[in-house]
Amino acid sequence: MEMLALQILLLCHVVVGTVGNILLFVHNFSQILTDSRLRPIQVILINLAVANAFMLLLFAYSYDLTDIVPRKPPTDLKCKLAYFFHLVARGTIMCSTCVLSTYQFVTLVPGTWARVMFSEISPKVVSYCCYSCWLFSVLNNAYMLMNVSGPQKSHNDSDSKGNSICSISGVSVDMNFLRFSHDIIFLSIMAWTSVSMVIHLNRHHQRMNHIHKVNQNNRGHAETRAAHTILMLVVTFVSSYTLNCISISFHISFVESCLWLRYVTKLLALSFPTISPLLLIFRDCKGHCSLRIMSVWKSI
Repeated sequence: MEMLALQILLLCHVVVGTVGNILLFVHNFSQILTDSRLRPIQVILINLAVANAFMLLLFAYSYDLTDIVPRKPPTDLKCKLAYFFHLVARGTIMCSTCVLSTYQFVTLVPGTWARVMFSEISPKVVSYCCYSCWLFSVLNNAYMLMNVSGPQKSHNDSDSKGNSICSISGVSVDMNFLRFSHDIIFLSIMAWTSVSMVIHLNRHHQRMNHIHKVNQNNRGHAETRAAHTILMLVVTFVSSYTLNCISISFHISFVESCLWLRYVTKLLALSFPTISPLLLIFRDCKGHCSLRIMSVWKSI
C-alpha cells in the first residue's frame, strides 16, 4: 500500500512539475512574440524550465510509475541512454541554478566590475553560459555510457523488482571524486552568492529603514524581490540535493531491506524540478500584482 502511495506521489510530481515548467517556459518565451527582447534572467529561466521538463519527462518514460500494468525489463541501450540523459539534465539544472544566482548577485550588488561587464554584454554572456551548461554536462557524464548496463538476470523469478533495475559497474574512485568535486564547486558558488546577497540586503535594509517611504523606487523593490526569489530557489535546491544524497547513501547501504528508499530517492530527485517553476511563477505574479497596486495607490 505504501509503495502504491509513493508511486502515485511520483506521478503527481511528474504531472505538476511538467505543467509548471511549460507555463514557466511560455511565460518567459512569450516576450519574443511581442517583438520584445528577452532579458538575461528570462534566458536563464527558459533554459532551467527546459532542463526541468526534460528530466521529468525522461523519468516518466524511463521508469514505471505504477505497478498496475507490467512492463518488460529495460534493454541495455535504454538503461545507458536513460541514465546518461538523467545525469545530463541533473547537471544542467545545477549549472543553470548556479548561473541564475550568480547573475542575480552581479546585478544586485553595486560597485562591482562584473556588474559593468554584464550591463554591456549580458545577453551574449548569459546565452553562452546556458549553452555551456548543456555541453559541460554532456562531456562530464559521457563516460557513464560505458559503465551502465541492463538488468542483471537472476534465476529467482520472485525477484521481479531486482530484475528490472539497471546496473552500474566499473566506475573508479577517481571518477566519483570528479563528479563530487563538480557538484561541490557549483554548490559553493551558489552558497557564496546567496550569502553575499543576504548580507547586502540586510545592510541595505538597515541603511534604508529610517527613510522607507511609500514612494520607494519600484525598480529597487523589483530587484530586491527577485533576489529573495533566487535565494528561496537556491535554498530549495541545496536542501533537496542534500536530502537526495542522504537517501542515496541509505539506499546503497540497505538496498535489500528498504526497497521503498528507491522511491523516496526518486521523489527527492524530482522535488526541485517540480517546486522551482511553481515558486518562480507565483513569486513573479505576486511581484507584478504588488507593483501594480503601488502604482495605482500613488496615482490616487
